[in-house]
Amino acid sequence: MSEAASAAQARPVWRRLLPLAALAPVALILLVLVSLGIGRYPVPLADVFGVLVAKLLGQAPALDPAAQTVVLNVRLPRVFGALVVGAGLAAAGATYQGLFRNPLVSPDILGVSAGASLGAVLGIVLALPVAAIQGLAFAGGLAAVGAVYAVGLAVRRHDPVLTLVLAGVAVGALLGAGISLLKVLADPYNQLPAITFWLLGSLASVTASDIAAILPAMALGLAPLVLLRWRVNLMSLGDEEARALGLETRRLRPVLVAGATLVTAAAVSVTGVIGWIGLIVPHVARLLVGPDFRRLLPASMLLGAGYLTAVDLLARTVATIEVPLGILTALVGAPFFLWLLAAGKRGWA
Repeated sequence: MSEAASAAQARPVWRRLLPLAALAPVALILLVLVSLGIGRYPVPLADVFGVLVAKLLGQAPALDPAAQTVVLNVRLPRVFGALVVGAGLAAAGATYQGLFRNPLVSPDILGVSAGASLGAVLGIVLALPVAAIQGLAFAGGLAAVGAVYAVGLAVRRHDPVLTLVLAGVAVGALLGAGISLLKVLADPYNQLPAITFWLLGSLASVTASDIAAILPAMALGLAPLVLLRWRVNLMSLGDEEARALGLETRRLRPVLVAGATLVTAAAVSVTGVIGWIGLIVPHVARLLVGPDFRRLLPASMLLGAGYLTAVDLLARTVATIEVPLGILTALVGAPFFLWLLAAGKRGWA
């Protein structure tokens, strides 16, 4: 084996794959254009591009009005929702995994999804308007994390990270029991189907106003993750090492967890529960750009946006009926999770 080949083999995987990461933005743009054109009413890519350019320039496109309506009013909010929600869930997953130093942690670990689900199910059972259901889902996600943190503060005799994870599992199970109880009490003809579809996740009913409503919460939650990204690198070394380097981990961790939770709760409040994105996307991003959180965060957001856009495209085209997103993400995520367990620490390095 030559010296050049040996040196290339000795380089970390992320350095060998880094050139591929540079192509990700271009691939994402192409994916968005394809998603806007493919569906039950196909629109040629040239027409999709023409509609978008005319909209950006404030001109009236000389195209079929039906195609304009499909692209601008039906598919564009849905695709934009996939971009925002996918990026947010992946960013939250990368943050949780770095903070807890555990490659198997996802946004669900602190009970965010369970709390949001309970809030949404309660709103559906009470026959509240859609906006109120989304508000209850958002509040439920935040309340679940608040309960987990309260348990963590009350139990000080054990490792704080382990306590938070175990408290999240327990609170999530308790909230899951509440969801099951409400499903039993729900109207089996109207409310129960709505609850079932919401828990499986979907972008079918997402509107431009929904996305506009969650963007401030998304931005507020992402702000500490971006501004404190280099400190997340230090916290991934462990609490003792981080404190030795002058980092106040007890104050910083709640801020970062609150930011990631806010992003997750905002996403879940409009799309329902879409699992596995926060678990598998950060691992793929870590393989492409390495473990440095300053690169990992934007790479995870980019890949998460593209992944959910692709899954949503598959969900509305693979069958005559729309397949819930939670089913497709589980079909991909569960095998990846098993591979991760078998690979041990290789997925984290």
